[in-house]
Amino acid sequence: MKIAVIGAGLMGSGIAQTCAQAGYEVKNIDVFEPAIEKAKENIEKIFVKKIAKGKITEAEKAEVLERLTYSSNMEDVKGADLIIEAVPEKIDLKKSVFEQLDKLADPETLIVSNTSGLSISEIAAATNRPDKVMGVHFFYPAPVMKLVELIRGIATADETYHKVKEFAIAIKKTVVDAPEYPGFIVNRVLVPMQNEAAFMVMEGCKPEDVDNAMKLGCNFPMGPLELTDFVGVDVMLATMTGLYNGFHDSKYRPCPLLETMVKAGHLGRKSGQGFYKYE
Repeated sequence: MKIAVIGAGLMGSGIAQTCAQAGYEVKNIDVFEPAIEKAKENIEKIFVKKIAKGKITEAEKAEVLERLTYSSNMEDVKGADLIIEAVPEKIDLKKSVFEQLDKLADPETLIVSNTSGLSISEIAAATNRPDKVMGVHFFYPAPVMKLVELIRGIATADETYHKVKEFAIAIKKTVVDAPEYPGFIVNRVLVPMQNEAAFMVMEGCKPEDVDNAMKLGCNFPMGPLELTDFVGVDVMLATMTGLYNGFHDSKYRPCPLLETMVKAGHLGRKSGQGFYKYE
């Protein structure tokens, strides 16, 4: 099976790495060439660390990189058996990408989205092959995190689901079937907790007190605010907004502090400032 991954950002490049490590031929495609160069730099750094820790050899690194190629031309999806879309979490952008992929890909190619909570049925409707479309939600960082959520759209064929499930298991992921509702399983449970933690900071709690309480009281490896900074305050706000707009339930109302932080550019680790300051 040949794989094409659309998007060479942190998620896309991580998914491509995961597939290559599992033995698949992978083409990581991004029309923004600087993203490709960044992806190449990142994977080189990752493998340098793995070799230093004795997790892989130079020969194994070479084998993986030989299976992983890059392109800035979307037409290079031709010949792929499975296309994994990993572009930013914007419904109009994803629909546009799927419409383009539908025209370029071979007729029998399956096209899946790495969306963390958008409607698979709506994305699939942008194609002439909705039966061959479904959601496969990886978690960051994709090569490390063991879970994949599988989401069927209203038109997803049984054959598509079974082929994609076999693929997910082949790349050594644990799969769960998630309902096609905003947030699926993990984000629908997790993100409201992060949102509530932000409300507590807005009400006067110190971020470290909230995080320490959850780590020591619930045995969490990372506090909810530390996790928000790690994932990105903007990403977390977008997910929470999607839950609120999808369910129209006040319990999903995004914390105003998150909106203020995003406007100020306090996005977490990637910007150097979130609930905590980073050097």
